[in-house]
Amino acid sequence: MLFDYRLKNYNFRIIIYMLVLSGIGIAAIWSATNQNRAMVMKQIFGIMVGLTIAVVLSLINYHRLLSLSFIIYLVCVISLVAVLLFGKSKGIAVRWITLPVIGQIQPSEFVKIGLILFFSWYFDKYQEKINQASILAIALVLFSVPVALILKQPNLSTSLVIVVIIASIVFTAGISYKWIFGTLAVMMPLAGLFIYLLQYEMIPFLKGYQARRILAWIDPKKYAEAYYQQENSIMAIGSGMLTGKGVNNTSIASVKNGNFLSEEQTDFIFAIIGEELGFIGAVVVIALFLLLVYECLLMAGRAKDMAGRLICTGMATLIAFQGFANIAVATGIFPNTGLPLPFVSYGVSSLLSIFIGMGFVLNVGLQRKISN
Repeated sequence: MLFDYRLKNYNFRIIIYMLVLSGIGIAAIWSATNQNRAMVMKQIFGIMVGLTIAVVLSLINYHRLLSLSFIIYLVCVISLVAVLLFGKSKGIAVRWITLPVIGQIQPSEFVKIGLILFFSWYFDKYQEKINQASILAIALVLFSVPVALILKQPNLSTSLVIVVIIASIVFTAGISYKWIFGTLAVMMPLAGLFIYLLQYEMIPFLKGYQARRILAWIDPKKYAEAYYQQENSIMAIGSGMLTGKGVNNTSIASVKNGNFLSEEQTDFIFAIIGEELGFIGAVVVIALFLLLVYECLLMAGRAKDMAGRLICTGMATLIAFQGFANIAVATGIFPNTGLPLPFVSYGVSSLLSIFIGMGFVLNVGLQRKISN
C-alpha cells in the first residue's frame, strides 16, 4: 500500500525545527532587505511549497523513487548542461536557468539532493562489492561529471559540498579503511602543492577571485580587499553582544545599515542574526541545526536498509557541512564561499531542495526497523 505506515513513527520534531529555522530566516531577510515585501513573500511562498512537497514525499515509499535513480542522475546532468548552454549570469557566474511557469531556478541546488538519492541507490545495490576497484571507478566517473559541470559555472563551493556529501555516503556504505587511508596518503601532499600553486593562481579549476578569497583567509592583511566582507561580518556579530540590537534595527551604527556587507540576505545572513539577535540568537540557530542533524542521524540508525541509511546520512552531512560553512565564513573560520544557510538564507531553489531532501528523511523514519 502507498501509505501503509504507522503515523506514530512520523518525526514531527523535524518539521518543527525546519519551520522555526525558516521563521528566523524570514525575520532576518525582512531586516537584511530593508523590509522588501516582495522578497519576503517569495521566501514565505517557498517555505509553504517546500513544506507541502516534503510532507507529500514523506508519505511516498522512497524505494519507488530510488528505482528511478538513473533517470534522476540524467536529469541532474542535463539540467547542468542546460545552465552552461542557456543559463543566466549574475556577475561572472552562470548558475541559473529560467523555466516556463516556474521561473528562475538554480539547478545545482537540486543536484545535491539528486546525487544523494542516486549514490544511496548505487552503494546500496553494490554494497557487497563496494571495495572492488571497478565499482569505485564507475562511482568516481559518475560523480566527476556533475561536479565538473558545476565547476564550469563556476561554483566551487557547491562542488565542495557535494564532495563532502558523497564522501560521507561512501564511508557510511562501509568502504574499507585501506581505501580511506590510501586516499588520505595521496591527498595530503597534494594539499601542500595546492597551497603553493594557489599563490601564483595556477590552479586550473579556480578563477582569480576564488584564489584570492582563499589567500585572504590564509593572510588577511596581505589580501585585505578580499577579506573586507568577512571582517565586517565579524564586526557585526560582535556588535550584537549578548542579546543583540533588535530585529530590523535601524541604528546608524548597524553594519547592515551602513552597507558594509553584500548579499546580507544570503551569504552573510548569520551576520544579521548575530547583530540583531546577539549571542543568544546565534546559539539558538546553531542549536536548531545540531538538533536537525541529530534527528537525521537518528533516522539513519533506525533505517531498515542501507539505502535509507545513506539518504539520511547524506542529508545530515548536507545540513551540517553547509550550515557550518556558512557560519564559518561569517565568522572568518572559512574562506568566503558563497553558500546559503539552510532554511534561513534567501533563495527559493536552496529552500525547496532542502525541503525535498528532508521529505525523504521523514519517509525513511516512517519505515524504520521493526525492532525500534
